[in-house]
Amino acid sequence: MNTPYPFTALVGQDDLRLGLLLNAVSPAVGGVLVRGEKGTAKSTAVRALAALMPEVDVVPGCRFSCDPAAPDPACPDGPHEAGSGAARAARTVELPVGASEDRLVGALDIERALSEGVKAFEPGLLADAHRGILYVDEVNLLHDHLVDLLLDAAAMGASYVEREGVSVRHAARFLLVGTMNPEEGELRPQLLDRFGLTVEVAASRDTDQRVEVVRRRLAYDADPAAFAAGWASEETALRARIAAARALLPGVRLGDGALRQIAATCAAFEVDGMRADIVMARTATALAAWAGRTDVLAEDVRQAALLALPHRRRRNPFDAPGLDEDKLDEALEQHGGEDDDPDPDGPDGGGRPPRGDGPDTPPRPDAEAGDTPSPAVPEQGGEQQQGRSSGGGEQQPARAAEPFRAKTLSVPGLGEGAAGRRSRARTEHGRTTGARRPHGALTKLHLAATVRAAAPHQRARGRSGPGLVVRRDDLRQATREGREGNLVLFVVDASGSMAARQRMGAVKGAVLSLLLDAYQRRDKVGLVTFRGRDAEVALPPTSSVDAAAARLEALPTGGRTPVAAGLLKAHEVLRVERMRDPSRRPLLVVVTDGRATGGPEPVALASRAARLHAAEGTASVVVDCESGPVRLGLAANLARDLGSVAVTLDELRADSIAGLVKDVRGTDRRAA
Repeated sequence: MNTPYPFTALVGQDDLRLGLLLNAVSPAVGGVLVRGEKGTAKSTAVRALAALMPEVDVVPGCRFSCDPAAPDPACPDGPHEAGSGAARAARTVELPVGASEDRLVGALDIERALSEGVKAFEPGLLADAHRGILYVDEVNLLHDHLVDLLLDAAAMGASYVEREGVSVRHAARFLLVGTMNPEEGELRPQLLDRFGLTVEVAASRDTDQRVEVVRRRLAYDADPAAFAAGWASEETALRARIAAARALLPGVRLGDGALRQIAATCAAFEVDGMRADIVMARTATALAAWAGRTDVLAEDVRQAALLALPHRRRRNPFDAPGLDEDKLDEALEQHGGEDDDPDPDGPDGGGRPPRGDGPDTPPRPDAEAGDTPSPAVPEQGGEQQQGRSSGGGEQQPARAAEPFRAKTLSVPGLGEGAAGRRSRARTEHGRTTGARRPHGALTKLHLAATVRAAAPHQRARGRSGPGLVVRRDDLRQATREGREGNLVLFVVDASGSMAARQRMGAVKGAVLSLLLDAYQRRDKVGLVTFRGRDAEVALPPTSSVDAAAARLEALPTGGRTPVAAGLLKAHEVLRVERMRDPSRRPLLVVVTDGRATGGPEPVALASRAARLHAAEGTASVVVDCESGPVRLGLAANLARDLGSVAVTLDELRADSIAGLVKDVRGTDRRAA
């Protein structure tokens, strides 16, 4: 698209606009993570911001965008002498989800290395983004090691490449923006912490605002150039304000009183580490500069907290985002007034200048960060009851027990699915296990295997002295082994027998524990429940474990136990998922006491349905929920039909003595 949508023409989304503009004023804030549902102008806003960024002067011919006034002395294309350069617009570089590590950080130019014998470095996207914007759409779907690399570069302002005999360091200072849809899965807390700010966005529910969004979008689609021209004056004014705030930023004073408020706020919300304090300080300073002030006020600290803390206080994916604003105000009030007051005759008169509603000046948000609801574990109560037909005996949803660290369940064999942490797989990243001839383009050269393949042919190729003649047929691709994420499909018994002796609370706690484990191992999850006369897909396979937790928590119990219906429904779900993603291997987790009572010949039907899964080689485990002094062992029978093992709720705990003894005995049997 040659003519980007004007930033000032965006309707609403005040937090989103403010977060982006603060990073434009002060890239040291550390970027912004934009979380929200699809169709909320996340990508449009990021691309529109690029047009507002000031032009940059670069050294002609430098692939790393060095500033001619202060060139990087370690630039791989250097050394450069200080002098005049050529001005160009700041770049917006997009990192695709499927990008490789080589594409991100750069790598050895294999062709030149083999043909010319020189160690030539081919720069990656981090070099392209230097002094511009690096935009990562769907950052939650990016491989974890790539997220680590780009966040480290953003934090240090430089990229270090040590690979294939290449040792390169180059500057990489950019405005990092990531967008994600929480329904498709969360980022790990360690990665969330590396983003400076986060904003939650949602479509407006106001009719007039929605009408205006559609009106502007239709006008833009009809004639982008004319639409952009109509907003040119607002864009110019906003661009000038960004430049003025950047110039004012070094002179902004962050007093001891504001620093104490920042520290007290971070301590009150028990955020880990010191990164939150530093980000809040930089954000509050940028807010003051954006308002045209040279002193940081308490309301700057408050706004900074609402942007910098919500994603840092989440301990697990089941925690709702956002901050308790009453608690925030209390912390600020207790530690306020401990610094000299700013000059009341200053440019702001001792307060924040009024913000208008014009598109060139994002107004102070009426709803602070964290007001947007997101999937979370709902509160207990009759209102959460789903009201599904149970066939009799429906009970109120049981409250889940406290989650625990679950025993690792994995799919046997070697897969080739999406990157994750559960099961062994052939991957593009991981430890090198061998070499093979490349199928298509060469991506990972196995240098030793290539040399071994070429060495026997040197005399025939006329080489008698030092050196090596390498031809295309000699090239060998490195094969690597890592870990993959699986589809963990839970089949949960919600019948009346599971509600006996308050068993369902313990069962829900166990499933929540497995969901947390799935989140940490980057799995997709799905939820099938059965009770009464039938089974249903409570949650189609998704990467959002908090959505699964919400469905599980609201799950009522009652009625008979149609085990066969649950297994057949799971079989249908897995059949569809295999067509969508053949490389992602499933792990079936059946949570039941095994007492099949639904329909004619329930035990025989359950056995046949289980053998259907076994015939297709589906990896599975049965969580035996039976309790009490008299146990029938029906879950173990079901596990045998599935070709799997049965574990009790106690054995599911990673630190369970019973589970440890069982594992040791299994190891002894295999060794024998």
